[in-house]
Amino acid sequence: MDHPEPGAGSPLVRVVHMHKEFTHGARVLHVLRDISLTLDAGEMVTIIGASGAGKSTLLHCLGTLDLPTRGQMFFGDVDITRLSPPELAAFRNRTIGFVFQFHHLLAEFTALENAMMPAMIGRVPTREARAWATEMLNAVGLSHRLSHRPGELSGGEQQRVAIARALVMRPKLLLADEPTGNLDTRTSDEVHELLFRLNAEHKMTVLVVTHNMELARQTPRQIRMEDGRLVDDLRVDAVRPDRVSQDPKHS
Repeated sequence: MDHPEPGAGSPLVRVVHMHKEFTHGARVLHVLRDISLTLDAGEMVTIIGASGAGKSTLLHCLGTLDLPTRGQMFFGDVDITRLSPPELAAFRNRTIGFVFQFHHLLAEFTALENAMMPAMIGRVPTREARAWATEMLNAVGLSHRLSHRPGELSGGEQQRVAIARALVMRPKLLLADEPTGNLDTRTSDEVHELLFRLNAEHKMTVLVVTHNMELARQTPRQIRMEDGRLVDDLRVDAVRPDRVSQDPKHS
């Protein structure tokens, strides 16, 4: 099923009165409360807030890994909450990339094979999938590690493979949930630099859930959550230019 692209000047993503509730017996847990926001094409956004504020749940709903209890989410003009499960799976694989705190690489496959997975799931011909994955691994500075398995890579390199895998289908929206939470400070800084560079060079929308206030302060937009609500939405004019001028370093 083909979906129209967002028109010029229209938001890439628009969330309208989103609620998410979980029921445990007679108890109802309100995790997201009346969330409304827009994300424009090419934005770099961080979401901050205390543990339990609803940040990861919001990210999962935005990425269609979970659906809201109430409310709507539009990608361009399409209300994706109304898609059937097969349509939603195809949409997610083609349009949204995910990076998590833990890389979730498959240990028996090489970096190249791991990065190819979304394309193979999307039934992209093997030769083309291999070319796309090689291009993305080159982009994240791992051209010399294509044949290495995860156990032969450092933590930072494993996370770069996960980022390449998230990018292989050329998504319009990249969602990252604490992508450096399991890395040391130096490696975290390198991954942050990489996310800024990819945002600038590929013009994709990048949304990062983080507890790293240094990272949040350097993004053009910071959203703060509290008790399942959006309580602040701060925009600044620009980020430091050196954030998009450096090549990724090798871990």
